[in-house]
Amino acid sequence: MANLKDIKRNIASVKNTQKTTRAMKLVSTAKLRRAEEVAKRSREYAVKLNKMMNEISEKINKFKAGGTTLKFFAKNDNPKVVDIIFVTSDKGLCGGFNIQTIKKVRTIMDEYEAKGSTVRLRAVGRKGLDFFNFQNREVLEKYVGVSAAPSYEKAVEVVNGAVDDFVEEKTNKIILVHNGYKNMITQELKTVSLSPIDSVEVSEDKVSSMIEIEAEDEEKVLEELVRKYIEYNMYYSLIDSLAAEHSARMQAMDNATNNAKERVDQLTIAYNKARQEAITTELIEIISGMEAL
Repeated sequence: MANLKDIKRNIASVKNTQKTTRAMKLVSTAKLRRAEEVAKRSREYAVKLNKMMNEISEKINKFKAGGTTLKFFAKNDNPKVVDIIFVTSDKGLCGGFNIQTIKKVRTIMDEYEAKGSTVRLRAVGRKGLDFFNFQNREVLEKYVGVSAAPSYEKAVEVVNGAVDDFVEEKTNKIILVHNGYKNMITQELKTVSLSPIDSVEVSEDKVSSMIEIEAEDEEKVLEELVRKYIEYNMYYSLIDSLAAEHSARMQAMDNATNNAKERVDQLTIAYNKARQEAITTELIEIISGMEAL
């Protein structure tokens, strides 16, 4: 009977876990709907902004004689110092959401360090920060609580230090890495070169249709535009990452709930078998006792 009690105790424990995971799934589903709406509203603007800046970068490098004095558009294939800003969650229980981002950051680090570059990390989110602290890797800037409640002001605060260092030539490249929202069951790793800005091919017949800037204001306007581009990309990465986090947690809790149900079924079968064995043993003992009499 002690075995039966142990099995019953395990069944009750797993059922309690199942209730918790089911509740967490419902909470993540509700949060995902809100975060998804914000991400969708921001995505179209972010895509168009990035496309415009990529085309401007290509125009400057390809069609403008002498290029520009702005370092934001100057290509650098062998940067001496690289800043990596990466976004992870502050909480766990979201499957492989955080580890995918961390793996991508490590891959980029290895790639640039193999070229002799110095890589500096700027962490947004407790999970990524904890990982690199455990690896005894220095993290230049640490932001906890930002990824769980994104705002434009916080995004500007996060990215301003990296931009200032880039302008002052303390760094030569800024890379942004985050795990973004694709759909309810899929997340998508995203890597953006914030500075220098990536280029896209632009044919000569498209040049006249692009933004024309007066020569005397060109540098000032472009620098202001680039800063807004960087700030918005940082803001969008926080929104996108939050939606992806809720999606990953919803999926992880759904899997956990299903696994708990399977475990309850297995324990129930084991309990029934043990109970039948106990009854059979008692019957055999009674019959044996009667025969002995």
